[in-house]
This record gives sequence, structure tokens and C-alpha cells, in this order.
Amino acid sequence: MKKKPFSAKIILRKEVFEIRAGMDLRSALQKLEIPSQSVLATCNGVLITDDEIIKPNDVIQLIAVISGG
Repeated sequence: MKKKPFSAKIILRKEVFEIRAGMDLRSALQKLEIPSQSVLATCNGVLITDDEIIKPNDVIQLIAVISGG
């Protein structure tokens, strides 16, 4: 019987995505089809980069970046 992998959550606006811990944020965003350059990510109120490894039970809040010209 396989053990269920530890998971973490990514929140964008009101959507909550459950993801597998152990991958980097960039890979998780790619799986969710969220362009990494379109969001800022925080974990426990601290800004994190897209090479951050996601740990079990992390809750990552994404903030949409608005750009204009």
C-alpha cells in the first residue's frame, strides 16, 4: 500500500490548489498553468522565489502582479 505524499496548498485569489510537497515553486506553478512572472508568492508572510522547495503543509499565497504600459 502506497503512502499518500505530503501535500501543501497554493492559494490564488479564492482558488485553493493542493500540490505535492518536495517540488520547487516554479514546477508547481507550471503544473497549475500559472505563469510565474504573473504572481508574487509568499509563505507565512515572507516573500519566496520560484526556486523555493515546497515543504509539507506549506500554505503559499499568490498575489497577482498587475502591469501596464
